[in-house]
Amino acid sequence: METLTLEKLDSKKLRGGYYTPQEITEFICRWAIDKPTQNILEPSCGDGNFIEAAIERFLELDVPKNKLLGLIQGVELMPQEAEKAKKRAGAFGLNSNTIINSDFFTFLNELNNNKKFDVVVGNPPFIRYQNFPEEHRLKAFEMMNEIGLKPNKLTNIWVPFLVLSSNLLNENGKLGMVIPAELFQVKYASETRIFLSKFFPRITIVTFKKLVFKEIQQEVVLLLCEKNITDNKGIRVVEVNTLDELKNLDINAIQKEQVKVLEHNSEKWTKYFLEEKEIQYLRKVKADPRIRLAGDFMITNVGLVTGINEFFMINEKTATEWNIKKYTKKVVSRSNHFKGIFFNNSDFIDNAEANIEGYLFFPPDVDFNELPEECKNYIRFGESKGFHKGYKCRIRKRWYITPSIYTPDGFALRQVGDYPKIIINKTEASSTDTIHRVRFKTDISPNIIAVSFLNSLTFAFSEITGRSYGGGVLTFEPTEIGEIPLPLLNENSAIDFDIIDKLMRERRIEEVLDIIDAELLIKQLKFSPTQVKMFRSIWLKMSNRRQNRK
Repeated sequence: METLTLEKLDSKKLRGGYYTPQEITEFICRWAIDKPTQNILEPSCGDGNFIEAAIERFLELDVPKNKLLGLIQGVELMPQEAEKAKKRAGAFGLNSNTIINSDFFTFLNELNNNKKFDVVVGNPPFIRYQNFPEEHRLKAFEMMNEIGLKPNKLTNIWVPFLVLSSNLLNENGKLGMVIPAELFQVKYASETRIFLSKFFPRITIVTFKKLVFKEIQQEVVLLLCEKNITDNKGIRVVEVNTLDELKNLDINAIQKEQVKVLEHNSEKWTKYFLEEKEIQYLRKVKADPRIRLAGDFMITNVGLVTGINEFFMINEKTATEWNIKKYTKKVVSRSNHFKGIFFNNSDFIDNAEANIEGYLFFPPDVDFNELPEECKNYIRFGESKGFHKGYKCRIRKRWYITPSIYTPDGFALRQVGDYPKIIINKTEASSTDTIHRVRFKTDISPNIIAVSFLNSLTFAFSEITGRSYGGGVLTFEPTEIGEIPLPLLNENSAIDFDIIDKLMRERRIEEVLDIIDAELLIKQLKFSPTQVKMFRSIWLKMSNRRQNRK
């Protein structure tokens, strides 16, 4: 793997990317700084947006300019950004020592062990492990290990910034940071969620109904954490429409009823968008022994990885032009290729006639010289384009042979727009890694499993089990599909599968839910109509919130 240096980091603009809007810096500093003698740390200050907001806040608190020195400390990795921050601080009379040109983790190593801060504010870099310069990563991970945390190769750089900054706070400290919404839902942040829940008695998360950093399509939240709180302990989520609303938002005036019990476990925090009674009811239902998990009935695996779809995935026209159709396998690659709960040969033909790339080039698994001439011609074409040099292709024994091709019993959507579903495979098709492959592992009819999935309880849980980013799409890893609660219809239920399939093809999902809810949740499991209405409401609330971020 390439070793990233500071110069490469700079040239790739991976400093963390996008500077914090003034509305956010002013809001966080107004919330965090409430005493004229507090000392402030900004661990990744960029060109000084937070530094200036902190200074302005002290001036609001009637701190004279000649008393600002020593109250604010900024750290910035990039020399040119550090210089900009120094100039901004200098305009208020602060000296050049206010901003240290260093990486945060070296700064920590050199910091007096007894040094604590009243407030930490900032917008840490959003840099993934593979782009995290090794010299900084090793320092960061070693420090995390020292406080009992175990980062891994999925850990984003914002995680050590967040937890190590928290550890610098004094007993009455406050932390206010701009953090990716990944904090709510990704597994690599589960340890961070546990740490925060134990470290801070009260956590407030401010979210936005629209994207704040549109350039990166990354949903962010404002994480406000407080130590030494004696009342209203827990977590609360405050949702605003626009940045302008932050100007009049008073966190301290929010009713205490909005603070919810914060569990000290690895559960995703997406559920805290719900009301406390909804959260507690979902926990109760999940513990009900009658409610099994999808993983009890099926094994979910990723689809096949071609290495270069542009070469391997072809449509009927391309297959005909190169005379290689007999050297292909049927493959599905898009969620919208599935119309109902069954995927039939007629569906595949419809997709093919729509010029969809539904064929995978799959020549005989023999050396090049032994291949049919048609396959040789197409492979030579691929090599002329350099397709064989891609990593996935390069490491294969024969670059033109895609591994792990098998026909699954069914499919599960990896990315969901409107709602999730399980599809029964009635063809010889496989799927690419944009669609998960399913193998049923019980004697229960696959039709029962697929139709049972279409109920309001399962839909509600799916929204807090999957992960949603800025584009409004709900994403599931195979293990997350298995974690979705799934009550099952009786084998002798009166559900007509063909009618359900027809309604699904007509996108009449709420009619489908009405039918399955009535049979499965009310008649069979004895949930009340009011309880079922709550499941439906939770699903719609979370789904609408997610899709509003498109």
